[in-house]
Amino acid sequence: MNEKNLTAAVAGEVKKAIVGKDSVAAKVLMALLARGHVLLEDIPGVGKTTLALAFAKALNLQFHRMQFTPDVMPSDVTGFSLYNRESGRMEYQPGAVLCNLFLADELNRATSRTQSALLEAMEEGQVTVDGVSHPVPDPFVVIATQNPAGAAGTQRLPDSQLDRFLLCLRMGYPAPEEELELLRRRQYGGGMGGVEQVADREDLARMRLAVDRVHVDDEVLRYIVALVNATRRHPQILQGASPRASLAVMAVSRAAAFLRGRDYVIPEDVQSVWQDAVAHRLLLTPAAEGTAAGIAASLLRSVEPPRIR
Repeated sequence: MNEKNLTAAVAGEVKKAIVGKDSVAAKVLMALLARGHVLLEDIPGVGKTTLALAFAKALNLQFHRMQFTPDVMPSDVTGFSLYNRESGRMEYQPGAVLCNLFLADELNRATSRTQSALLEAMEEGQVTVDGVSHPVPDPFVVIATQNPAGAAGTQRLPDSQLDRFLLCLRMGYPAPEEELELLRRRQYGGGMGGVEQVADREDLARMRLAVDRVHVDDEVLRYIVALVNATRRHPQILQGASPRASLAVMAVSRAAAFLRGRDYVIPEDVQSVWQDAVAHRLLLTPAAEGTAAGIAASLLRSVEPPRIR
């Protein structure tokens, strides 16, 4: 099976578990293909955990889930050293993050110190315990969730960690007919039971290499740079998007083009992922009107896209 057929097969399996959220599932797949991490910011019960589980099952990825609470320690995430009497040595005990797909459930309920324990793994692909670095498996993806409403014991993720997420997505409530279909499927034991493995880690590596071959014309690169620079000049944005955001937009735009059957990026690919790749990285002024997502969307209307022949 070629790479494009593989992506279609994976998407088809995920649809068995998630009803009516094809756009969100497609963008999570884009992040996987672009070697990025995903933040799912939404209320409890809309299918965030199910979405992550479906991708892990369809791709046969080693999956670990951690429910973050204020008493979770950094060592629970990264691992720790334990003395072995027989060998007389300190031996490394792997933490929960040592897997292919790590679901950090309600990450914003953890302390800042524990949240920071994920940073090295997300950015450097390793964890350091007692001065010794341990690589995470390949592939490695973090899907984190947080409740945007906030509650006792929660705190906002620091800007440095938000910037490590390639995409920030919201699932939202299902439409009434979608919720009806969900009830029908679950009435007779549906859900995750219907999702089957259609690819593996080697297949994912092949799909990623195919995305790496997607061409981005200089005119499209200039368009991305113009959009990112517009965030730095906007009067209601205190801190605009960094160069990491430019790289993120380019990476996920290539994945979007690949899923749409092209080996080159067009402005529409950039526009389709712009808000999800950039809005969570923006810091607004206290007097700002509206949301970061709304301002990011308005910038698409203010920057003229190139005409690709």
